[in-house]
Amino acid sequence: MALHRPFNMVKKLTFLALFTSIITGGFAQQRVVADKIAGIVGDKIILKSELAIAIADMQRNSGGADLKGLDECTILDNMLIQKALVLQAERDSLPVSDEEVEAEVDQRIRYFINLYGGKDAFEQIAQRTVYQAKMDFMAPIREQRLADAERKKIVDDIKISPIEVSQYFDKIPADKRIFYESEIQLDQITIYPKASRDIEKLTVDELNGYKQQVESGQRKFESLAGIYSQDPGSKNNGGMIELNRNDSKMWDPVFFSTAFRLKEGQVSPPVKSKYGWHIIQMVSRNGDDAVVRHILRIPPITDEEIKEASGELDTIRTALLDGKINVGQAVNMTAEPTDMQTRSAGGQIMNRTGSTFLTISDLDKDMVLLLKNTNLKPGEITKPVPFTDERGKQGVRIVKMLSKSEPHRENMRDDYNRIAQRALDEKKTQALDHWFVTKIPTFYIMIDGDYRNCSNLSRWQINSSTAGN
Repeated sequence: MALHRPFNMVKKLTFLALFTSIITGGFAQQRVVADKIAGIVGDKIILKSELAIAIADMQRNSGGADLKGLDECTILDNMLIQKALVLQAERDSLPVSDEEVEAEVDQRIRYFINLYGGKDAFEQIAQRTVYQAKMDFMAPIREQRLADAERKKIVDDIKISPIEVSQYFDKIPADKRIFYESEIQLDQITIYPKASRDIEKLTVDELNGYKQQVESGQRKFESLAGIYSQDPGSKNNGGMIELNRNDSKMWDPVFFSTAFRLKEGQVSPPVKSKYGWHIIQMVSRNGDDAVVRHILRIPPITDEEIKEASGELDTIRTALLDGKINVGQAVNMTAEPTDMQTRSAGGQIMNRTGSTFLTISDLDKDMVLLLKNTNLKPGEITKPVPFTDERGKQGVRIVKMLSKSEPHRENMRDDYNRIAQRALDEKKTQALDHWFVTKIPTFYIMIDGDYRNCSNLSRWQINSSTAGN
């Protein structure tokens, strides 16, 4: 049984799905579904509606992550695992206080309020008050905390020795060992200079002019978008974008919330997103689906503003070289308040799979050119360099090379840490498997008959009653 990796991925994606659900009305949708019980562990019930919503939300929130192997049977298995962990945590009286649950809920609510530009915008998108949202969060956060605490209790003391790592590696056939392309690990500290107030005002005035032309009937919105919009993804389609209320995580929150406030045919006033300034027109709306057009204008950054940002980063670079601050502290000094991903990564660049080991295909063209021109070596930090990101925004950054490897077949000398981590994960998986083998017989288990053909649920069904046909 491969419990560890799927469980971790399901836990990660379910956590994302939980917060996406609440801000898109997912909980409200759950309540109107005619529910049937999919499974029970002790007194913990899993409804079929919860299973369906979890699957849909994981697909929507995967962000390109590999969901292979996460079918309905696997997800139900992992939900049963979580319920069993929660049940045992309650039996073990593991401490999860109301205060720590409430603190995490408050932190997440504050994040979304900040992300969506205020309490009113959050409540409109979530279709509930902040208090109601907080109450909806409490139970699932508590369950997650309990499951994590029990799992930590089971595996936290498990260690791996060098001999065990070597034995694990020796079992891998030589032709099956991973081949790594040349890989690098990079830290990045970025500042996006803000356009001057005068430039921003000119951009807003420009968009207001387009708005007046559309509302007076002088010009069509789509023709203006085709000429003036700086969004390459929609410019050639008259600025048209299709939205769904359940996909809010994919969009800038200010843009998204503004779009869904509009009536058909209405044009918004200029609104500022992380990409620049927009005006948005609602073309049509059908329930949670909407078709909008927009015009994006990015206020230009002057050489003086680039120079100012470069000076700030040069000061930070000096402090890094002198050992006065670390990269994580530097990132917290420069990252935007809503950029939780950059802050949590501590400045380290990750690819789409979440790995910090990068190949040249993971880098933007400006980064490739920077590394080529500087011949950066591990431990070195570049001087501040201007760049343009994938959104078309101008910024300045410094980059630190952490490591660089040549193409090679995995070996104990160069890749010990990665091999050791996999060996430790396998050992923890075996410990969890053993725990479930001994604990499942102590739980009341019920699995709905619709899942009798799920081979991965066999260990649960041996000790279960079966409902349904």
